[in-house]
Amino acid sequence: MSYYGYWPKYVSVREKQKKAADTIKKLQKKGEKITPITIEGKKIANTFWGKAWCEHLESFSDYANRLPRGRSYVKNGYVVHLGIRAGEINALVQGSSLYRVSISITATAKKRWEQIVKSCVGKIDSLLDLLHGKLSKSVMEVMTHKQDGLFPRPKEIELSCSCPDGAYMCKHVAAVMYGVGAKFDNEPELLFLLRQVDQADLIAQATKAPAMAITAKSKSDISDQNLQNIFGIEIDTGNFTADDNHNKGSPIVPHVAKKNVTKKAAKKSPKKIVKKGSHKKPKKGRP
Repeated sequence: MSYYGYWPKYVSVREKQKKAADTIKKLQKKGEKITPITIEGKKIANTFWGKAWCEHLESFSDYANRLPRGRSYVKNGYVVHLGIRAGEINALVQGSSLYRVSISITATAKKRWEQIVKSCVGKIDSLLDLLHGKLSKSVMEVMTHKQDGLFPRPKEIELSCSCPDGAYMCKHVAAVMYGVGAKFDNEPELLFLLRQVDQADLIAQATKAPAMAITAKSKSDISDQNLQNIFGIEIDTGNFTADDNHNKGSPIVPHVAKKNVTKKAAKKSPKKIVKKGSHKKPKKGRP
């Protein structure tokens, strides 16, 4: 402990990294299933969902002072385990000691989720496009909206860490929050699990939209000319009345004639049937 009896002695980055590596080995040896956060390169997140999560965190002034320390912690590999479940994040962070971090996140309000789904109807082609972040600008704006989007607001987040720092967001918690963004890079579906919503709702609504969008204009596109080309028939487009070749009260049906059949041929009466046993042949020219 330090002179003030409160803060532990300083531990260098290299020492902490060695401790973190040793802790991971010990936990794995015990058979515990752990998922450390490993950052490759300078960026914490590289995909749409990961970047959007980190940018969302940085947009709140409440977190501004503590986030930079957390960024360096996660980059140095101090987050030895990070697990995400419905409405809950549990993590282990290596500092001077090993600290436990617990973050609770309120489930997305039903009305809010319904509004998100409604705003995205017909704008998401597939689940793969959704998870890969291949979204239109309008959908991205809906999803990442600071107040009404899918990401939680500060008042929906409850933070807890076993370290002696009394700050609402200590560097260990900040490291975990950034670690979540890194995790979304490879498993974006965890965001929907965390917020307790079903991403399939978005796809279900998207597939319904085209089927419901049958307008009068789309019906009129099936013209008489199209039918003639497709089925090889001619359609008489003249006006029809109940007296045209129909008995009164019978339904009005448009005349459909085969191609290349003249009106004269159509008017010919059927040949007279010759009775069985009769040797008389029908006279020439007789109808």
